[in-house]
Amino acid sequence: MADEAEWEARAKGLLKAELKRRGVTYQQLSERLASLGIAEAEPNIRNKLARGKFSAVFMLQCLEAVGAKELRLDYGG
Repeated sequence: MADEAEWEARAKGLLKAELKRRGVTYQQLSERLASLGIAEAEPNIRNKLARGKFSAVFMLQCLEAVGAKELRLDYGG
């Protein structure tokens, strides 16, 4: 069974893959989140994704901000 670090890496890879697939930068994500009323500065987003430690709520907000309608769990990691 995967340990905590492996789950964090999987979540990080999944979200980063969705951003890359859509060609969305961290700055653009910050702007899109702001349009949804969610204040997340680009450096904060970068740090969260680098650490792989973020809430399910943050992940869903990001996916909504980039217009994801489906989630591919085969993130390639």
